[in-house]
Formats: sequence, C-alpha cells, structure tokens
Amino acid sequence: QVQLVESGGGTVQAGGSLRLSCAASGPTSGSDTMGWFRQAPGMEREFVVAFRWSDRSTTYGDPAKGRFSISRDTARRTVYLQMNSLKPEDTAVYYCAAGPGRPWISSSLRSAYTYWGQGTQVTVSS
Repeated sequence: QVQLVESGGGTVQAGGSLRLSCAASGPTSGSDTMGWFRQAPGMEREFVVAFRWSDRSTTYGDPAKGRFSISRDTARRTVYLQMNSLKPEDTAVYYCAAGPGRPWISSSLRSAYTYWGQGTQVTVSS
C-alpha cells in the first residue's frame, strides 16, 4: 500500500506563492506516477500536473501552465508543487495522487491513479 502525506497548503494573497509537498511511502512500483489535482467547491476535480519517475516525464494541465511547476526529491520520494502568481480562482483543495507505471494511460486522467492523499486547502484572497 502506498501512503501519501501532503503538506504546504494555506492562505495567501493574490500574486503570492505557495509550495505543496507530497511524500510517498510504500512500494515504489505503486507510485511511479505522482500527480496533483484540485477541486474547488461545486466543481469537478481537475488535473494540475504530474511527474512520472520511470521516465522523468512531466505533464502539465491547463491550471499549471505558466505559473506552476513540479519538482522532486528522489531520496525522499517526494514531489513538490510550486505555485506562483496565485489567483483567487486557484482556491481549492489540492490532492496528491499516485499510481503504478502505466504509460498507456495519460497521467492527466484520474484512472491513472490508485492512491490519493487527504487533500490540502489552498485559499487565495483578493
């Protein structure tokens, strides 16, 4: 079983930055793909960004393009979501997710993931 521990959420003013982290434990085969999704109240969960350890590939979703980036710490099996120039519409619960290496499934799809973190709230005030 893979377990995910998220941290780094909080409240920030528009234009500010936050960094979220997600640490995976358990079999590394179960966390080859690690991604971030977010869900605002009344909205569907949407894909933000993902990293795949096996081929070091990164996939960005529309919310992340130009403002967010993902990095990793291999020794800690941790991925970080750096969010810059935050906007009020970025307010959401951010979820870390992990799944096994299945390159035939796009990492932007929820079906690519087996394990989910508890979520961390990000609030951007105007």
